[in-house]
Amino acid sequence: MALETQPHLQPPPSWSAIPQDLAVLVLRLLPAYVDRARFAAVCPQWRAAARLPLPPPQPLLALPNGTFYSLPYTKPFRFPGCGFAGYQSVCGNWLVFSRDNGCFLVDPFSGATMTLPALSCVPLQPPNAVAKWSDSDDGVAKFADPYITWMHISDESHKLHISKLILCSPNLVAALVGIGHTTQILMCKPGGLSWSVRAYDECKGFEDMAFYQGKLYAIADDENLLVVNISEDHNTGDPHVSKIGQVIKGDRCPWYQALFDDDMMHRQKIYLVESRGALLMVRRAIWCQVVDGEIVARRNEFEVFKADLERSRWDKVTTVGDDQLLFLGRRCSRALSVSQYDIPGDSILFLDDDEENRVEYSYEDENTSFSTYHLRFRLISSALSKISWKHGDEMRLAVWLFPQDR
Repeated sequence: MALETQPHLQPPPSWSAIPQDLAVLVLRLLPAYVDRARFAAVCPQWRAAARLPLPPPQPLLALPNGTFYSLPYTKPFRFPGCGFAGYQSVCGNWLVFSRDNGCFLVDPFSGATMTLPALSCVPLQPPNAVAKWSDSDDGVAKFADPYITWMHISDESHKLHISKLILCSPNLVAALVGIGHTTQILMCKPGGLSWSVRAYDECKGFEDMAFYQGKLYAIADDENLLVVNISEDHNTGDPHVSKIGQVIKGDRCPWYQALFDDDMMHRQKIYLVESRGALLMVRRAIWCQVVDGEIVARRNEFEVFKADLERSRWDKVTTVGDDQLLFLGRRCSRALSVSQYDIPGDSILFLDDDEENRVEYSYEDENTSFSTYHLRFRLISSALSKISWKHGDEMRLAVWLFPQDR
């Protein structure tokens, strides 16, 4: 009797065997950084797919105590390692830490590090520059003459802070450094021994900086857009500011800081962000009310302007595009395309990220969070019930952290 032949059973195919192009299609549908990280951890094949060029995921929300949130999820997590608490600033995918012997940057995604000079190492240009002072009429006080320069504030180096830092290129770092509202533009190269500063340039109330189409732009509270020309020392290769010129004259709100009959007053913050090839200025109005002698923040409104560099003017726009989200922060702002994620765009996500030494108002609520301003409807929705933290000096510097584009 012939033996009955048994069918040869094939083992089920492994998930790691899916074609790489299919794995990339799956990754492109994942807007959250943690989802992409989990995908890459499955096997070497999926990890290789995650290293291919992909649309950037949504940013992380980072808190100074080392807690992170990966949008759109509301569960906090921490990176392994040192914890990354106590940063002073952020630059894209880099967290910035300041110490007495220098500054260093850490990329929590890769573990890479970068060193920058200490804020106490800022030689003057020219080196023989001297601060000028004048006495008051009664001779009791003295004031900077004719205006405040770096030389007038650098003596209080323990109070200096980095309010903005940009990695413009592998060989160029620009920063806004100062005390309170008074800041100056500093330059250095990664791994360098010192920063550079123009000694006689006026310190301003700089609000933001942006590196746009190969040039560095800065904006102050007067909304004038400045272009910063940069040169290189032929001997050391160190960068320095050679010239600062105005390219757009601002038109600040005429009622800025005015007090109205209902005890309402207007404060504002200015942001620069590149979106779809255009340089945008976002004017954020914080309407406050005087309550028992205290200024309390009430509501936020936003206006967006596009830089017309040929005509030297700001053009107001009513939309940033249905596929665009603007993530605004004092430390770092970016625009992201969300068309592939089925996420509604044309909105601004913003933080109550007040500077520790630039507090102009208080808040009625004990907790804060990020909120979303919908440009089309001019309405604000809040994530307060899902993600929140307490107002206070130790938690002011909540930031957006952007995973490096691949």
